[in-house]
Amino acid sequence: MKAAVWYGKHDVRVENTEEPALVPGKVKVKVEWAGICGSDLHAYHGAGIQENEPHPVSGEMAPLTMGHEFAGVVTEVGEGVSNFSINDKVVIEPLIYCGKCEYCKRNHYNKCSSFGFVGLNANGGFAEYVVLEPKMLHKLPEQVSLEEGALVEPTAVALHAIRESKFKVGDKVAVFGVGPIGLLTIMAAKAAGATEIYAVDVSPERLVKAQEVGATYAINAIEENSVERIIALSDGGVDVAYEAAGAEITLANSLSAVKKGGEVMVISIIPEPVKVDVLQLTFKEASITSVLAYRNIFPEVISLIASGVLDVNRVVTKKISLDHIVEDGLELLGKDKSQAKILVNVQA
Repeated sequence: MKAAVWYGKHDVRVENTEEPALVPGKVKVKVEWAGICGSDLHAYHGAGIQENEPHPVSGEMAPLTMGHEFAGVVTEVGEGVSNFSINDKVVIEPLIYCGKCEYCKRNHYNKCSSFGFVGLNANGGFAEYVVLEPKMLHKLPEQVSLEEGALVEPTAVALHAIRESKFKVGDKVAVFGVGPIGLLTIMAAKAAGATEIYAVDVSPERLVKAQEVGATYAINAIEENSVERIIALSDGGVDVAYEAAGAEITLANSLSAVKKGGEVMVISIIPEPVKVDVLQLTFKEASITSVLAYRNIFPEVISLIASGVLDVNRVVTKKISLDHIVEDGLELLGKDKSQAKILVNVQA
């Protein structure tokens, strides 16, 4: 079968690999659509892939097939699996966890001591077929397409951030960084009842998209002082600022943009240590919190998409084939900031 395999930094190869064989207790899925995530970009540039030693749960390491945002159709069902059937449309919840540690026992499996992702710590969905545990699969209703299914995972990140924050209906919020996760956070905040949403970015194209999906104001951080603009428009600051850019400056600006008693919710991955103005944090009696991926939320995300509350198709800016995932996907996203979510048609 065809797959996009990570061998090293800037070395992802679309090649023919052995099709995975079904084993008892697992399910084989024909992958139809997959999304390219910011984590995939980090991996392409050399960070986040399981290297040198096998992952403690999956037992796998590089070279690995990438891809963790994907949906497809069940083609085979292993012995002992009773809750899935051939031709079921499914989306994959790609978290890897042990099921035995204290966090897993509390059903906070995203905090697992051996936490990982299919596509980063095990073979993933940039491939024609994948074999997975049933607990990773969620059925899609008829009204949710497989393209939308590939968007469930990033939408879960955004919705989990909204639910875990102090956000309340009627609040004002800011979203710093309006890539795919930022755009989906805007949509989730609007669906949850935000009265004003401030989108901050440096890409004019992404800011246009931000207003299209529900932002009240779009602020270009290159052209104006985003903090001053938010404070002026919001009459003193927002209740919650969602940091989705992954930079020290956006974290600092998020803190400056919240009002007293407000909250900064960090959604992004900030790989290096950063400075925090703790004095400002103290004087505001504000808080900085964070989320890692999601947990126990895929059914709600699927329902919100099925009902039309979240029109996730609006964040898609390009569709490509698996053959062109490097040049038209991983490379393009690194240099074209007008792109948001790129979907890969795996079977094309």
